[in-house]
Amino acid sequence: MLPIESVRRVLDAALTNGGDLAELYLENNEQLSLGLDEGRLEQATQGNDIGGGVRVFYGDTAAYAYTDDLSEEALIGAAKAAAAAARSTNAPRIVVDLEKRIPASHSPIQRAYDGMSTGDKAAILRQMDAAARGYSPQIVSVQASYTQTSRRVWIYNSDGVWAEDDREILEFGTTVAARRGETSQSIRTGIGGQIGLEFLDHNDPVALAGDAAESAVLMLDARPAPAGEMPVVINNGWGGVLFHEACGHCMEADFITKGASAYAGLVGQRVGPNFLTAVDDGTIPGRRGSLRFDDEGTPTQKTVLIENGILREYMWDLTEARRAGRASTGNGRRQSFRDMPMPRMTNTYIGAGPHDPEEIIRSVKKGIYAKKLGGGQVEIGRGDYVFTITEGWLIEDGKLTAPVKGATLVGNGPETLRQIDMIGTDMALDPGRGMCGKGQWARVSVGQPTVRVPRLTVGGTE
Repeated sequence: MLPIESVRRVLDAALTNGGDLAELYLENNEQLSLGLDEGRLEQATQGNDIGGGVRVFYGDTAAYAYTDDLSEEALIGAAKAAAAAARSTNAPRIVVDLEKRIPASHSPIQRAYDGMSTGDKAAILRQMDAAARGYSPQIVSVQASYTQTSRRVWIYNSDGVWAEDDREILEFGTTVAARRGETSQSIRTGIGGQIGLEFLDHNDPVALAGDAAESAVLMLDARPAPAGEMPVVINNGWGGVLFHEACGHCMEADFITKGASAYAGLVGQRVGPNFLTAVDDGTIPGRRGSLRFDDEGTPTQKTVLIENGILREYMWDLTEARRAGRASTGNGRRQSFRDMPMPRMTNTYIGAGPHDPEEIIRSVKKGIYAKKLGGGQVEIGRGDYVFTITEGWLIEDGKLTAPVKGATLVGNGPETLRQIDMIGTDMALDPGRGMCGKGQWARVSVGQPTVRVPRLTVGGTE
């Protein structure tokens, strides 16, 4: 995107006031979004967002400036602005020769997005609408969406880093509402991945809409959820969002270095049962959170956070790693060129355990099965959470007996993790819909097997 000679001049300008490290980040983000609402194509937008930012480190702090003009002159202006934000008594450093990094793995898309017309993509949304409405006359509202994102980034720094990454994200989503008399239920779901149109060879967004309609109609018959402390079984796949929100954020290094995390200072100590292992892995092909390089040019990796119940590692970006005298784990992510990176998860999951998933259900005399989790509120540093259950079932004498509505899960992430007493063999990642907010938005994947928590507070209406 920018001649390498120009890159060197930008980095040189960033170091004029004696900074320790200078970084140049460039981005070209192209997106097509289609939205169908009540059978009508209400949204069809296409565009791209281009820009770059310059960051200069002075010890443990950094200054940042960005521009949407990628001319050498504009980027040098941003570099000088970042350099002027702080001064050092050090003599200006020399930029090390830039050497392009080759990713350890690369999974190029097989079918480009332009291999299907916009009209054909909109036709899939209409088929989704028809499938949901055709399931039952009780379906009263359907929304469907398609999004394709092609994001290319270039990262350079004065220590010689030169990294490039292409990120192609495909997403289908739907929200389906059912009504019977005064009772209504709504189900929101989605599928996708870092993949091309070959995604459609093995995934069916039309079936997704039909499944959402089935769940919405089913929940019309749901009884009020019981309240109180009881055993809770959380479904595999998307159920991993609870670990992501209530525990994973507590292992991001900015909370650790600030002493604001429940997991600060606990490396080497037991934080869960001996059959629990949790991982953050940015290298999984095709997943929403996967990156060949993070947004600081560090290769992503598989980081074992918890091994057999023992806390082993945190997730580090370059800033926090420099502050702690550590190495980055490839978890530096930013929403766009307008933002400085911060420690963020990629694909985070609990590994498979030793228990039969059916045995886990049978072990509960009376409790709740959380089949689908919705939104939640989390106090990130402490891990206190409240999560809604969008599809839940009553467990009675080891069997799923009736759907329940109005249920929430209330607890503390680290405490819930310690209490887990059964983990299934059925580890699965989510269907490809995770979006994480932490001041900036980032696409992620979550996952887990079926898990049982023997005592968890359920907020209900019964």
